[in-house]
Amino acid sequence: MLNNLLPGERCILRRVEVEAKTGLRRAQIYVLIKRGTFPKAVRLGSRAVGWDSDEVEQWIAERFAERR
Repeated sequence: MLNNLLPGERCILRRVEVEAKTGLRRAQIYVLIKRGTFPKAVRLGSRAVGWDSDEVEQWIAERFAERR
């Protein structure tokens, strides 16, 4: 389930949520992380990771800014 955040609220997004927000698939996300062009995941446990919602939103905003 995607988070319904109010502006300024911050949370950890799971991979499925990041995919839905960015339009990227799992492999693309990890390739961009390796290149240093996408926010790194935050380790949540031994087998769980997530992404800072602010960092993902900033990445999306930068993509829109590049279009102009």
